[in-house]
Amino acid sequence: MKKRWLCLFVENEIGVLARISGLFSGKSYNLDSLTVGVTEDNTVSRMTISLTSDDKTFEQVKKQLGRSVEVIKVVDYTDIPIHMKELMFVRVNHCSDRDIDELFRISRIFHVSVIDYATATVLIESVQTEARNQELIALMEKCYPNRVEVVRGGSVAVEALSVGER
Repeated sequence: MKKRWLCLFVENEIGVLARISGLFSGKSYNLDSLTVGVTEDNTVSRMTISLTSDDKTFEQVKKQLGRSVEVIKVVDYTDIPIHMKELMFVRVNHCSDRDIDELFRISRIFHVSVIDYATATVLIESVQTEARNQELIALMEKCYPNRVEVVRGGSVAVEALSVGER
């Protein structure tokens, strides 16, 4: 089993997201992340899909997506250099003044933002790789057990520029 990344360019029409996600659920494939947004062309949306699968299953998924009428292009990002980020919010509850000071220090070290805080709660926003976000969660759960809430959003990815394009 291996972490896989797909980028789909699809027609920006009602029901396309439901049909694409239905393809995965109908085959009992589990998605790790699905993010969709309109491109510079309002008639085209871009889907970034992350899943964990074996080679055979992944090839089957790519073929099925390629046969879908709404799919314009399928790009496999699995084995090429990409830039990937995941949006995550972490709320730490029941904080003392010392906890809040420490959370501000952690936010500087991890290059994340404290976007809101109250007398006993701190809300942190992180736009990092999945691995870096997982490291932050592990630290928070260790330092603030039973006081951490995590909301993870979708991941987005884009091909890295080749050396000649820089």
